[in-house]
Amino acid sequence: MNDDILYAPLPFKAKRDSSWDREGYNRDGKVYPASQASVLAEIPGPGMIVHIWFALSNFNAEEPLFLRKNSLEFYWDDNEFPSVRVPFGDFFGVGHGLIRDYTSALFEMSLNPGASTASFNCWVTMPFRERAKVVVNNESEAEIRLFHYFDYREMESLPEKLYYFHSNWRAEMPRRATPLIDGKEGANLTGHDNYCILDTRGEGNFLGCSLSVDNFTGGWWGEGDDMIFIDDEPFPPSFHGTGSEDYFNQAWGMQNICYPYAGTPLFNTDHANWEGQWSMYRYHIQDPIPFTKSLRATIENGHNNHRSDDYSSVAYWYQTPIVEALALPEMEGRLPRQHEYPN
Repeated sequence: MNDDILYAPLPFKAKRDSSWDREGYNRDGKVYPASQASVLAEIPGPGMIVHIWFALSNFNAEEPLFLRKNSLEFYWDDNEFPSVRVPFGDFFGVGHGLIRDYTSALFEMSLNPGASTASFNCWVTMPFRERAKVVVNNESEAEIRLFHYFDYREMESLPEKLYYFHSNWRAEMPRRATPLIDGKEGANLTGHDNYCILDTRGEGNFLGCSLSVDNFTGGWWGEGDDMIFIDDEPFPPSFHGTGSEDYFNQAWGMQNICYPYAGTPLFNTDHANWEGQWSMYRYHIQDPIPFTKSLRATIENGHNNHRSDDYSSVAYWYQTPIVEALALPEMEGRLPRQHEYPN
């Protein structure tokens, strides 16, 4: 929103759905049972969610990897399927079931060290015509105590052509390696074997992604070019990058930074040679990528996909028609293979 719009009447009513104690006491956090899906909010339309805040306890002490064992689902209008289906922590930009203090243009995390409590913020705009429903799916063995705000705009109407927010989680643990040729990396002139972050059909705009890497192979895990194919185009794609760190707006490795549109919220400060777990994000807010038929966003795992590390990712995008988010693997299938907690 431009600053000058605040000096004129706004075409909506600002409202909030929150977990405040309806009996008037200070018991504002709601408890959601273990091994159960629970509805957090149902908001009538037309409208758009503009801010989400969660406060969560017991994510780490009672239940290791709690943030991978819980997932969020968003349902738009009268669809019986979710268009957002992502593990809780990954949705907010950090993978591996971990959490770190960081801020960006779209997502934030705030950790109380040693207290097993944290807050999460999202500023992605999510429009809907009929209704929005948000569900938390708790597949852990511990109940959740969760506080929430869903700040939204009650609208008179929305544009006739409307793109809906979508988000998918993908993982390959481990990622398949392309064999070396005489001990050397070969050429990649197709992109067919790249790690896939998003593959969708429709019309919309690519908002960005987060990528988490667990380095099992050893040594520097980057040098994987990003390749984003638009509207069924052949190789080379319209967007062909020069390396993993370059796509995330860094250079010669990752830096321990978090800027509005790109950063590394999970940086292994104790690494000797890029080992361990990492999470990066890149948001196409100032440089959106539109598509009219399809979009396939990919990145190499090392040059020509020659490495075999664990990759997981979250894609964020808008599109019409509304489509179902990818199903998540069974809980055990989405937990990281190594459970060390890097600094």
